[in-house]
Amino acid sequence: MTSLNSIADSIPGYDRNDMPVDAVHDFLAEMLAPVSGSETVALFDALGRIVARDVISPVNVPPHDNSAMDGYAFHGESLRAGQPLQLECIATALAGHAWSGSVAAHQCVRIMTGAVMPPGLDTVVPQELTRTAADGGIVIPADAIRAGGNRRSRGEDLTQGSVALARGEPITPAALGLLASLGLARIEVSRRLRVAYFSTGDEILEPGEPPREGAVYDSNRYALFGLLARLGVQVIDLGAVRDEPLQLEAMLRRAADSADAVITSGGVSGGDADHTRALMKQLGEVAFWRIAMRPGRPMAVGWLARGAGAERCALFGLPGNPVAAMVTFLVFVRPALLRMMGCGRTETPCLQAVCTEPLRKRPGRTEFQRGVVSRSQDGSLQVRTTGNQGSGMLSSMVHANGLIVLPHDRGAVQPGERVEVMMFDGLI
Repeated sequence: MTSLNSIADSIPGYDRNDMPVDAVHDFLAEMLAPVSGSETVALFDALGRIVARDVISPVNVPPHDNSAMDGYAFHGESLRAGQPLQLECIATALAGHAWSGSVAAHQCVRIMTGAVMPPGLDTVVPQELTRTAADGGIVIPADAIRAGGNRRSRGEDLTQGSVALARGEPITPAALGLLASLGLARIEVSRRLRVAYFSTGDEILEPGEPPREGAVYDSNRYALFGLLARLGVQVIDLGAVRDEPLQLEAMLRRAADSADAVITSGGVSGGDADHTRALMKQLGEVAFWRIAMRPGRPMAVGWLARGAGAERCALFGLPGNPVAAMVTFLVFVRPALLRMMGCGRTETPCLQAVCTEPLRKRPGRTEFQRGVVSRSQDGSLQVRTTGNQGSGMLSSMVHANGLIVLPHDRGAVQPGERVEVMMFDGLI
């Protein structure tokens, strides 16, 4: 098994005390691989899952040439530039009921959207572009349509034998529709990733318990549950554990034995209880980083041993501050888990918006400021912060709809400058 030290040696400029965000992504990409195993599920159970092997189209889509419009099908070669065309309507073709008669050059067939094109016909004129002739036929105005117009060709979407969905594709609502269009009722997907998580700290209170001086309610546990549930993994909630070595060791062992990945919050910064860090190292191979980012500087990443064998599970130790925990999850853990799920799309797309206020920023770290993206009067995207950016202000994550991403080397931002924003929609 690849050790963390050997991975670190392959990352340019690796420094666990001042780790750039890009280096963290590179490290995790080297460290993690998709889990093994798959299962076959019905389409209604496949949303959000990951395609386990290429789906080969068993049919052509569409299966036949058909009309893209309600109108009249005819021979496109009958059209003449600058001249109207009058046609006799001899039949009607309905969707689901193919019409197979012969049609002369001066004739047409009334056709509905999706209906099979009658043999030899290659053009459909929309009904709204025609007028009725005195003899009951139709007249197509000069240059109203080109030959071949409004015809969907057999296999123009997918040809039989082609890859319809590639391995690693997430199954979206559109993908569900595509699979159904192939006549497939079931799909092989990667097995659901098992992720266990728990909070640490003597100060943690469970919601519903009476307040206690010096204690805080455990918001991280519930925020992480929401983030994991949206990701579609099998969520294993282990609650909270006090800063007590035996309890923490038992919880880490339990988590490792039940999951592919373990997430903790709290207990990974230099000021936290030394036994937390010591136990993580004792039970596996763990690197403790101080990442050049704000919020979320402390983070632990590595492996925990599973049982008495050589198996292991991934460990992500997140900071205890609520916003820092959520940001580090979105920036690092989410794409890492997607990779473990076998997903081929792990990068989070960002959009650009004009900043409406000055932002303080010093080069040498990446900052993720909570922002609100909206439309300006001219229709362009603009963004402002939610105000105070303290890492304990969880309400700011509620009010924001994205994170303003200020790269490592960037300095202060002036109003009117463009910035990148990682939108929450699709993430949480």
